[in-house]
Amino acid sequence: MSTVRQATEAARAQTRGPASQYDAVVIGGGHNGLTAAAYLAKAGMGVLVVEARATVGGCASTEDVLGGARVNVCNCDHSLVRATGVIEDLDLERHGLRYLELDPSQVMVPWDGSPPWALTGDVDRTLQSLALTYPREVANYQRHVRDLMPVAELVLAMTAGAPELGAVARRLARLRARGLKGLIRISRMSCTAVLQEYFRDEALLAAPATTGPSVWGLDPSLPGTGLGALGYVLRHAMPVGRPVGGSGRLTDALESALRAAGGDVLTGHRVERIRVDRVGAVDGITLDDGREIAAPVVIAAGNPHEALAQLLQQPAGGKGARLVRRWRGKPVAMGYESKVDAVVSELPRPPKLTDEHLAAIGAKHPVASTFVVSPRLSQIAGASDAASVGRIAHRPPMLANGPSAMDDSLRPTDGGHVFSLEVLFTPYDLAGSWETRGAAEAERWLDAFAGLMQPGFREGIQRWRLVGPRDYERDFAMPRGHAPSFSGGPLAALVGRERELTRYRTPVPGLYLSGAGTFPGAGVSGAPGRNAAHIVLRDRAR
Repeated sequence: MSTVRQATEAARAQTRGPASQYDAVVIGGGHNGLTAAAYLAKAGMGVLVVEARATVGGCASTEDVLGGARVNVCNCDHSLVRATGVIEDLDLERHGLRYLELDPSQVMVPWDGSPPWALTGDVDRTLQSLALTYPREVANYQRHVRDLMPVAELVLAMTAGAPELGAVARRLARLRARGLKGLIRISRMSCTAVLQEYFRDEALLAAPATTGPSVWGLDPSLPGTGLGALGYVLRHAMPVGRPVGGSGRLTDALESALRAAGGDVLTGHRVERIRVDRVGAVDGITLDDGREIAAPVVIAAGNPHEALAQLLQQPAGGKGARLVRRWRGKPVAMGYESKVDAVVSELPRPPKLTDEHLAAIGAKHPVASTFVVSPRLSQIAGASDAASVGRIAHRPPMLANGPSAMDDSLRPTDGGHVFSLEVLFTPYDLAGSWETRGAAEAERWLDAFAGLMQPGFREGIQRWRLVGPRDYERDFAMPRGHAPSFSGGPLAALVGRERELTRYRTPVPGLYLSGAGTFPGAGVSGAPGRNAAHIVLRDRAR
């Protein structure tokens, strides 16, 4: 955001005075907070979004770094948000949002040097890729998709099923009995156990374990991680694309839609307190400069632990007081993900991914795909164990992409391409400290990844930066560098477990939750924001 715009917004906020009144305040300007605010504003409510950073967008932002390169803060692949209806409901295309289709969506690159293979949105084309590299797994993959597609469709339908998730899920259960039975069964299993029912080759087993439980910071052999095995099927159920101009174009469009509906945004200020009145209901917020903003509705769209254990003024008694005590007793998890952003002369490509292979499956943008770099299942479990004692595995799970392959607007001003490498199971409490070992670790990851790519890729890395768990803590207000993520899964939503996270409404009248810590969880979906807004509107109608 420009200096002029910041000054204008500050002046606009000051004109409202210390006793400003809104119908609702949303804490956090990430994509879920902006989504919730835009829905409320569209419904006629006076809404203010308060964001601590100088710009909105949060982890869905795109930043200018590394000498003019446009870099996505987190992964740039969008799928669920394109299936939830948010884009259509808020007419985000009219506000400048446009997607480029990613094809193939992923290329699986085993650490052990086995042949890579491509995952496309089309099942038949994916089978063609497998037939060229892992022919004995073709029938297994067909069976995997056939058995688990009903589960994936039910999960997607539940995700889009607000405002009353429990009622919607029960209705869907009657209509999708097969999917519900499968959902209950695999939700209790480990991701490893589900995958081993279908596949034999590590190249097929390890990739969903990387994009599922490993991204959640969990060992895939743990019971309860079974939904991670849906990774392949979900790619077939939802189109994968990237916004033109980077992931941040989504939040730009959301902010534009919010403002067009009359909503306000205040950046560069933290919320110090969520205030409650004498009867225990929300009556507004207090900012870091002492200003008080009155509002009968507050949606906390950031970290639920921060909102309930730190910001919320403790009610005198009742369910609200018990809620605060419960959240204050919850431990704060540690961050486990790091990212290297780089400017490179040439984008990476696995040498074993031949032109003949790509032509056979009709691939359009092979070097634009997200590369899923997976060790064996046992090594993923070992990487999780190593992180728990402050170490990083020799071959950690990785996700890599070059978003500028399809989108020239992201390319550095002096030429080259943007490349990003996400590395999992990199602990917040790194043995020897990030300050002393971080750069050497990043160099090691780049060297290792380059060993799987075409000759000369490593030498073409012109400049890079490391973003580790402690950087996420400092720059995005993530305690211990941990990105909140709802871990209960669809079954928790079905039965209403941790109701403040699955129903978005807290026992404190007027206080609601949204964001990645609520159902359906992390990733770019907008569903928590939309669902929370619908609950607010439903409560107001009552």
